[in-house]
Amino acid sequence: MLWGVILLFEALSGKLSGVFDGLAKQGALSEADVLEAMREVRLAMLDADVALPVVKDFVNKVKERAVGHEVLESISPGQAVAKIVNDALIDALGGAGAVPLNLNSTPPVPVLMVGLQGSGKTTTSGKLALRLKTRERKKVLLASLDTQRPAAQLQLAQLAEQVGVTSLPIIAGQTPVEIAKRALNTGRLEGYDVVILDTAGRLSIDEALMDEVRQIRDVTHPAETLLVVDAMTGQDAVNTAKAFNEAVGVTGVVMTRMDGDSRGGAALSMRAITGAPIKLIGTGEKLDALDEFYPERVAGRILGLGDIAGLVEKAADTLDQEEGERLAQKMMAGKFDLDDYASQIRQINKLGSISGILGMLPGMGKVKEALGDKDLDTSILKKHLAIISSMTKAERKNPAIIKASRKKRIAAGSGSTVQDVNKLLKQFDMMSSMMKRFNKLGLKGLMRQGMSALMPKGMGGGGPPGGPGGNPFR
Repeated sequence: MLWGVILLFEALSGKLSGVFDGLAKQGALSEADVLEAMREVRLAMLDADVALPVVKDFVNKVKERAVGHEVLESISPGQAVAKIVNDALIDALGGAGAVPLNLNSTPPVPVLMVGLQGSGKTTTSGKLALRLKTRERKKVLLASLDTQRPAAQLQLAQLAEQVGVTSLPIIAGQTPVEIAKRALNTGRLEGYDVVILDTAGRLSIDEALMDEVRQIRDVTHPAETLLVVDAMTGQDAVNTAKAFNEAVGVTGVVMTRMDGDSRGGAALSMRAITGAPIKLIGTGEKLDALDEFYPERVAGRILGLGDIAGLVEKAADTLDQEEGERLAQKMMAGKFDLDDYASQIRQINKLGSISGILGMLPGMGKVKEALGDKDLDTSILKKHLAIISSMTKAERKNPAIIKASRKKRIAAGSGSTVQDVNKLLKQFDMMSSMMKRFNKLGLKGLMRQGMSALMPKGMGGGGPPGGPGGNPFR
């Protein structure tokens, strides 16, 4: 869940972490300390392309709660301010909990997809059909109302085939309104639960586009009008949402490319500017990469608190449970070898990027910074698999025997360098050290000190609870 969101908010997350690190070092806070911190939060949010009215409202809310007797005399005032900011972030993103799609109307339920050309609307329609089919057990009909873009109707038909749902047969010459009527009639006659209507987009907002969408809305009376916007377009996405909401009414927003490296301001501005909640997010190119939007999880990611619930959901959907339990038992017993490491890499590759995994673990922001993006690329893991496959069984069981001559042979056999082999062995040693630290700390110690306690001091570990790399809410 929210697998790619870490990139979207990376810059904002780093700056806010810096603010709270500074507050933590202050001890007791004065009103001036809080005001200075809020100035930095304001600048960080503006730099992240959050709309100015949203920034003002956000900072004022935090300031009202933070500059008070309760916080200024708190034993851990820095942590108290962080908690207040977390709550304000959740409010700005739409409040706690995902807002579900409204599918409670009499079947077939019309779902109208609107947005500008290039926002990912047609692909999102296919993703939504797959999600409703697999998760909601709905019988879905996809219908393209886009008579403007060449091959748009054919594109949706191909997507429908890929996800295993039906698409409305194409009849040349029909208007969008006529296609919409035919789609709903087909839905009624053939017993469909949901009819997804993919409307045409334009390169920019114009009256002709809005008129067409209004006419379709008036004849279909959709239960949901979902606006699809590209998170990478930043403030333009918010302006698009505002225009569509004012012209045709929007019941929910779907943000695509949430796995992209943009500044995140659109997501933080969307609810406040339009009043429409973000209901779904696109987190990758695959057709199953469409997830519900949980504001509290995104807020946790921004503040470095992780998204354990999302990680558990993702793992449950993708991982081999028996293999995971086998590896965990070997790791806890201190018998983890390179064969097990290879198996673990295969499991991790199913989950996605290492950056995404670390972003979902509380307190791992510092560790991620220390490792650097180059070490978080899954291509590194693929190289590790190739290197391990070039080793003998004895070498995989006992890496300590791998000396200079063996390293040269392994590098040649895997198409890598001796330096690459050394990096793998170093990373394996680091993982083994982490397991030893875990065994020494125990579960209670880990809960008390945070995930960063597993890391060597030079890698962001060894810090006090609630300090840099730790949980600011502890």
